[in-house]
Amino acid sequence: LGIVAGSGAFPGAVAEAVRMEGREVVLFLIQGFADPALERYEHLWFRLGSLGGVAAKARARGIRDLVMVGGLTRPRVRDLGFDWTMLRLLPRILRLFRGGDNHLLSGVLELVQEQGFHLVGAHEAAPHLLLPAGVLGAKVPTAQEGADIQKGLSVIGALGPFDVGQAVIVAGGWVVAVEAAEGTDKMLARFGEMRQSGRLRLPAQHGVLIKAPKPGQDRRIDLPSLGPDTVRRAAEVGLSGIAFEAGGAIVPDAEALVAAADKAGLFVVGMRGKDDHGAA
Repeated sequence: LGIVAGSGAFPGAVAEAVRMEGREVVLFLIQGFADPALERYEHLWFRLGSLGGVAAKARARGIRDLVMVGGLTRPRVRDLGFDWTMLRLLPRILRLFRGGDNHLLSGVLELVQEQGFHLVGAHEAAPHLLLPAGVLGAKVPTAQEGADIQKGLSVIGALGPFDVGQAVIVAGGWVVAVEAAEGTDKMLARFGEMRQSGRLRLPAQHGVLIKAPKPGQDRRIDLPSLGPDTVRRAAEVGLSGIAFEAGGAIVPDAEALVAAADKAGLFVVGMRGKDDHGAA
């Protein structure tokens, strides 16, 4: 299995999970994003624009299945470092950049498949890393927080066709932040700044981060992830809890996640679907 690795700990978690099942892995580390610590695996560094060269090396290695996992910010076209294969595709690539992230990533998926690879999702390669359903820690969301979760999932569902983002913050029925191009961490920081400035006057530990894949999103790419860092940032900006779609987010270390949530006094809940939202 080839693992195309962006930033963060999640590529390593997927690699370990796959190796424990007895499958060999090779990591393709994206320059400027992947953690150098991943060099402990068999690996190859590459620039995002060198698809032709890295594809040839992967085929020579006998790789047919690929997973794309880890953080990746949208690069500038001139920073991609094109090889000849990608230069021939330049007009098509430029069109991919004229849209949201789902549009761009879906186009990248097509390019990868055209090189002869089968792209599988991280949730398919390592299914036990998916967030389970139910309350994961000691704290249970209140009825109001359950209603906030339902509203947040409805907002994500409504915005999905516009390819906007995968996360919102809802507090007492009020949608106070929506993720766009800045990403979840910057959205949390913006929420924290609004609280500090007095723009949002909310009680301590009030508000829920809700995150889920967009409706119609290809789950082989850009699947949300959840770890202790997300819990820490949510606690720092005064939220009361986090809700993710069960089976729709990668959790590389569930024990560390629960420990972080319990220490911070936050709830973490995996929602199975719309019927479960109010029951949270």
